[in-house]
Amino acid sequence: MTEFWLISAPGEKTCQQTWDKLMVATTRTNNLSTNTKFNIPDLKVGTLDVLVGLSDELAKLSTFVESVVRKIAQYMADVLEDSRDKVQENLLANGVDLVTYITRFQWDMAKYPIKQSLKNIAEIISKQVSQIDNDLKARASAYNNLKGNLQNLERKNAGSLLTRSLADIVKKEDFVLDSEYLITMLVVVPKTNYADWQKTYETLAEMVVPRSSKFTVRDFQYNEEEMKADKEEMTRLSTDKKKQFGPLVRWLKVNFSEAFIAWIHIKALRVFVESVLRYGLPVNFQTMLLQPNKKNMKKLREVLYDLYKHLDSSAAIIDASMDIPGLNLSQQEYYPYVYYKIDLNLLDFKV
Repeated sequence: MTEFWLISAPGEKTCQQTWDKLMVATTRTNNLSTNTKFNIPDLKVGTLDVLVGLSDELAKLSTFVESVVRKIAQYMADVLEDSRDKVQENLLANGVDLVTYITRFQWDMAKYPIKQSLKNIAEIISKQVSQIDNDLKARASAYNNLKGNLQNLERKNAGSLLTRSLADIVKKEDFVLDSEYLITMLVVVPKTNYADWQKTYETLAEMVVPRSSKFTVRDFQYNEEEMKADKEEMTRLSTDKKKQFGPLVRWLKVNFSEAFIAWIHIKALRVFVESVLRYGLPVNFQTMLLQPNKKNMKKLREVLYDLYKHLDSSAAIIDASMDIPGLNLSQQEYYPYVYYKIDLNLLDFKV
């Protein structure tokens, strides 16, 4: 199960009490989820107006950064080609697997100094990930062009005899070259029809040289220099691809980690901003990361709803987990507690 729920609820007498209540309700008796505290440092709150504006900006930024994280993960799979089973071990954050990173999340003070305003931190992340996205486009374009050119040459050399290059099949002595009267024609004959061909080819036209058959008819100009150039080009492209492969995979690993870390920091910022907007000041809430048990997700929603419905009367009337005909609320995912989903299934296929 790669889905996590990042939620927050107001501190009661203490934040520890909020945590204890959640643990009793979701794990002690019914194994609904595996929970960890999600530590967010004391960030600068700023004014209410700034927080409201920032809430929308962070939602857009989160979507953008997640798209970059997914693009890098998918491109890693494309680059690794036949070694796709190795993709997951290359998708790490700070040198650890993604589940470990988010369940032991620690704010990176060096990258995102908490003395900065929330808006500045968001701008740092936006610039950083935009740069990664631009670099990815440039690197992917260069590598894909190289790969495409090599594949085209390989197709020329690996197709059927009707389409493939004949450079490694025919020899110079197979051709009558520089003759005023004779042209060598290449003919591709299926093995099953070879006997018929041998019996009839000399009568296909008046000007066929007897006993001259070797192949099937194709336009082909014997050009030794061209053949040599094709082989050299294929060798060069193959060498270039191998040279670029290692550095590209290393770049993808490093920048996947950077983008993923940025993404989880945005989740932390969103929880912080939304919690202050919902629960008010002074800052007093507990952020918790839940990994739902797949079989009990509906039940977990119900338990959380019962636990926190007192926080928001409107959410108590219409909860997104309820099926009400004509109301499509599943997209809104609004609950009486602050909630964000983190889906770690980043690839379009299973490895």
